[in-house]
Amino acid sequence: MKSTAKIIVGLALTGLLGACSGHKPVKTASTSKDSATTAVKPQAQADRNMYYTPPPPPLSLPHGQRTVADVLEAYGPYASHKLTHYFTMAKVSYPPREVAFVALKQEKKLELWARDSGEFRFIRDYKIQAASGVSGPKLRQGDKQVPEGIYRIVRLNPNSNYHLSLKINYPNEFDLFHAWQEGRSNPGSDIFIHGKDASIGCLAMGDEAIEELFVLTAQVGADNMKVIIAPHDPRTYPLEAGYGELPEWTHELYSNISREIKALSPGEKTAKRGL
Repeated sequence: MKSTAKIIVGLALTGLLGACSGHKPVKTASTSKDSATTAVKPQAQADRNMYYTPPPPPLSLPHGQRTVADVLEAYGPYASHKLTHYFTMAKVSYPPREVAFVALKQEKKLELWARDSGEFRFIRDYKIQAASGVSGPKLRQGDKQVPEGIYRIVRLNPNSNYHLSLKINYPNEFDLFHAWQEGRSNPGSDIFIHGKDASIGCLAMGDEAIEELFVLTAQVGADNMKVIIAPHDPRTYPLEAGYGELPEWTHELYSNISREIKALSPGEKTAKRGL
């Protein structure tokens, strides 16, 4: 087992360039004869303005010099204001204790789930603007596949060439173990959830969406986040590995993914609210 562990560690170090390798660390009231009605409208408008938060301007700091704190200062109030609305509707406090992102490749949708101390609740979903590849797990560097599995966020990148990005821990232990078993020396790396609308192997969410997701992750803490990526929604029809030339272990992978997603929403189909 010691030699196997060394091989797995070695494989993790080989993925130096990933599919998204551009990520660098570092109405005026109308006239009315009803005077009572006209008197109330200006006050109502003022009340609405009290709760309006204007969209933030672009970050002025040069690329490469931004910090997570800079992003929170620039986008935090606006993103939190928008997110709080959805969390209030779902009866979950903001920021929550735990968060799960469910990315559905076929539906091109990323669902946001969260909880305090009870069960996870559906908060909202976002359209995935771009994601290359087809159904099936990522196997090697350059296959242009978005991974499938259960992942964690390991880094927040405020200096991404794709506006902002969140790096996931692909390849994880499951990916590395099966790569080692099959003799695949370079399973790939550098997989992100990021802004803009173009990507190879990553999930491109658009700039406004990634600002929300970035701020949320920073406020909740990456250790309290989970990212589940599936070929399609297993609550609609089962995940099956019997098509194409998928590896035999894909059956196990899809069973794990299905169990994780269904555990979020027992007895409830959730794709109700969108952008």
